[in-house]
Amino acid sequence: MRTSLIFILLITLLIPSAVLAKSFGQGVTLSTETAISAILDNPATYVGKKVKVTGLIIDVCSTRGCWIYLAGDRDFEKIHIKVTDGEIIFPMEARGKKAVVEGVVESLEMTREEVIAQRKHHAEETKTSFDPASVTSGEKVLRIRGLGAEIQGL
Repeated sequence: MRTSLIFILLITLLIPSAVLAKSFGQGVTLSTETAISAILDNPATYVGKKVKVTGLIIDVCSTRGCWIYLAGDRDFEKIHIKVTDGEIIFPMEARGKKAVVEGVVESLEMTREEVIAQRKHHAEETKTSFDPASVTSGEKVLRIRGLGAEIQGL
């Protein structure tokens, strides 16, 4: 009996962490990973293409679980992962966990008014302050339309 318990314990410790990941949406099917820095450095190369990225979840939508931010492979970089409301719901407990995400890279041209509306909405979700006067123009937003994800440790 003791030998069986030791064997089970050893097997549990040796199972790859990916096996212990919780899957969301369509899961992850791509084998090749793309660095977040590569997408940020060369967005035109990736827009419209399906990619697989890995990173630490640094923020989660607290209202509907419809987005996350993944830390990039370089300091102070992140990428926004947006999913269709209700198709995937990221739990708040995902913050601080490692995620592998698959989705399509999107580039959005936003007017000043759209930027204000988006930032106001984000401030409400995160319970932070926002001054509309801080937005002086529209902007180009790069994000990944999430199709599936695997989050470790959930």
